[in-house]
Amino acid sequence: MGSLMTQPLEPVKVVAPPEAASSANPAALTTPGAPTSPEKTPVPNNCWSCRVLSGAGLIGAGGYVYWVARKPLKLGHPPGPGTIMQMVIGISIACWGVVVLSDPRGKAVRVG
Repeated sequence: MGSLMTQPLEPVKVVAPPEAASSANPAALTTPGAPTSPEKTPVPNNCWSCRVLSGAGLIGAGGYVYWVARKPLKLGHPPGPGTIMQMVIGISIACWGVVVLSDPRGKAVRVG
């Protein structure tokens, strides 16, 4: 057993698609009224419960990052650039969670 990094890479063989010119009736593919492939839905389904869970998780993670950065300040240590950057990142993560919850574009759909 080993990780993928220790295994040698195997070349990937690409098979050429069959040529459409050899088809007996190429006009049949462009016939109006012919069934088309169904429209694919996006992979992350934007349901209400998904937004609540991910938004609350991001707000909690941002609050935790901010809280950890505030701990030394409460003990009287002067803030350094790293501490201030950590606080800014924590606030940014929490704001991202608020954006996920608020759904400003209005494309989310309630499921169930």
